[in-house]
Amino acid sequence: MKRYYQPEIETMPVDQLKELQNERLVKQVKYVYDNVAFYREKMDAMGVKPEDIHGTADLYKLPFITKDDLKDQYPYGLLAKPLSDCVRIQSTSGTTGRRVVAFYTQHDIDLWDDCCARAIVAAGGTNEDVCHVCYGYGLFTGGPGLNGGSHKVGCLTLPMSSGNTERQIQFMTDLGSTILCCTPSYAAYLAESIHEHGVRDQIKLKAGIFGAEAWTEEMRHDIEESLGIKAYDIYGLTEISGPGVSFECEEQKGMHINEDHFIAEVINPDTGEVLPEGERGELVFTCLTKEAFPLIRYRTRDICILSRKPCSCGRTHIRMTKPLGRSDDMMVVKGVNVFPSQIETVLMNEGYPANYELIVDRVGNSDTIEVNVEMSTEMFNDFKVSTAEREKKLVSKLKAMLGIKVDVKLVAPKTIARSEGKAVRVIDKRNLYKN
Repeated sequence: MKRYYQPEIETMPVDQLKELQNERLVKQVKYVYDNVAFYREKMDAMGVKPEDIHGTADLYKLPFITKDDLKDQYPYGLLAKPLSDCVRIQSTSGTTGRRVVAFYTQHDIDLWDDCCARAIVAAGGTNEDVCHVCYGYGLFTGGPGLNGGSHKVGCLTLPMSSGNTERQIQFMTDLGSTILCCTPSYAAYLAESIHEHGVRDQIKLKAGIFGAEAWTEEMRHDIEESLGIKAYDIYGLTEISGPGVSFECEEQKGMHINEDHFIAEVINPDTGEVLPEGERGELVFTCLTKEAFPLIRYRTRDICILSRKPCSCGRTHIRMTKPLGRSDDMMVVKGVNVFPSQIETVLMNEGYPANYELIVDRVGNSDTIEVNVEMSTEMFNDFKVSTAEREKKLVSKLKAMLGIKVDVKLVAPKTIARSEGKAVRVIDKRNLYKN
């Protein structure tokens, strides 16, 4: 039984891993300084030269880069290779303004495939598996990333893309899919559809690799139970490469970052100060091996915690928590910091499906917040507890979690539109008032 695996890299002693990072960082900083005018100008403005960087201990001397910088430099301002050396682009899913476009050489794609292959192997994948990829393909990185990783492992790869749920279930049953790759919200939708079709006993799935949107532990357990699988988290950004920057192992206690390719820092999002391991802050990545689009100290805006506590799987690469929110997407409602994941946790702890809409608005000078929650069929048909009583209980639970009152409206099953891609959970109508 063949397995794509790189134990010499993933289980490398930490001191050797640090030496490798130091060596690659020094080389990469000189590379971007020599080949990207944007970096050269920023470093010169700070009085920093490549020879000032001797390893990761000097990272703090280098400037940050943000998504706004990427948009301002669209399309070629951050390109470090001639276009003739590039073989592909990928792009973010933004629908307004300038998109972020990332370029790839063939070497970049090969390394990206390696990273995604590691994620599949960590989920138990081998060349005897059938990998069912229903992330979107095209410009979105989800489909191409897991597709390439699946090929590296040697799985039979089903490049399903998203949508057409009837066809997804047919191929899943006919071809015996064993590993499912998609967004967690679509996995929940597939589980619901599989049960409705009465084919749960025909499904051979053993694992799921889910990412591209925020999801809670409660949602994980719900998906695992409904599909009879083990659900693994995967993390990535188009700007950095795509999925596979980090991934979970069987311990499911954080995602191992591929540190031979990426250096991770956590900073205070307000001051930029680098925080010690174990503290919560904004995640920052530096690419060590990318050729076409190498980013140095890229601010992800994702909030997380890093930990190098030993892992039972034997991997020595540092782990990051599931993103705990975003420094830019965090909502301030009635003066309180609110993350949608907090609301999802309450709903799923109370047994509600992962189908809800959070609506934030402003009336006069006062914010309003309301959550529309879909009831399960069992709840809807249970007349022993009134809808009003259920809503009252949720209002109380949400207030205890958030510290503010949230209006709750329970709706019938199938009322809220399902998502076949990234779920749109939050509707912030206050944006209508921004200039």
